Amino acid sequence: MPEEREHSWIRELEHKYRSRAARITLVVRILQIALFAAFIILWETAVRSGWIDELLFSYPGKIARMLGELAASGSLLPHTMTTVAETTAGFVLGTLGGTALAALLWWFPVVSRVLDPYLVVLNSMPKVALGPIFIVGFGPGYLSIIMTAVSVTIIITTLTIYGRFREIDANYLKVVRLFGGTRGQVFRLAVLPGSLPTIVSALKVNVGLSWVGVIVGEFLTAKRGLGYLIIYGFQVFNFTLVLSSLIVIGAVAAVMYGLVSLIEARLSPGYRDR
Repeated sequence: MPEEREHSWIRELEHKYRSRAARITLVVRILQIALFAAFIILWETAVRSGWIDELLFSYPGKIARMLGELAASGSLLPHTMTTVAETTAGFVLGTLGGTALAALLWWFPVVSRVLDPYLVVLNSMPKVALGPIFIVGFGPGYLSIIMTAVSVTIIITTLTIYGRFREIDANYLKVVRLFGGTRGQVFRLAVLPGSLPTIVSALKVNVGLSWVGVIVGEFLTAKRGLGYLIIYGFQVFNFTLVLSSLIVIGAVAAVMYGLVSLIEARLSPGYRDR
């Protein structure tokens, strides 16, 4: 009986915790929606009242009509899917490549010491300036755009994850070695699991960086994509088209960020609350 009462108390405590967490989540979602709605209403009101220039800033109603026209004409989806495919490729290649380079630097300390100054220089170099080089080297197509996105993400990913690899508690490494663990087992059992939060954080950062790289690449060479729509809108002075493209970019980027958050929840449950 005492054991049953103890289990009942634990279940009640867990229920209260989950209920409180659900209420907090609900309040956060309501506040997020209210803030977004207030911004849209203020924007619409400001333009219609003449507080800001409609030509430059457009307004939500006009942008919604523009998006509807693009969707009805069948041009919105191809442009969006092109940019999403390029961004996804740049995101995946940059993240995997950066993680692999970080593992290589950890595995071979001499290589790390040799490459360290070069990584610092490459990280400080404006990646946008490499766009014309990629266009010449890979041609004015999708590959050069993807490589622009990779160049933006791969170095910062390498430096961030490698820094975390080096910060793993040495005692954890010693324990694995004491049990006869090889260097590969040390990496797999101690270094990699201890770096998962940092790797997930790198994923979140790379969502934004890959979008930056792709849009810049599309500015330079694309004939299709959301970046192309933005640059075309500027050329014809159609800022409603520019803002419509930016809103689509924001929406798709938010979806990608949400997917990364789901990965974070699966890999490190409870990490966000700690």
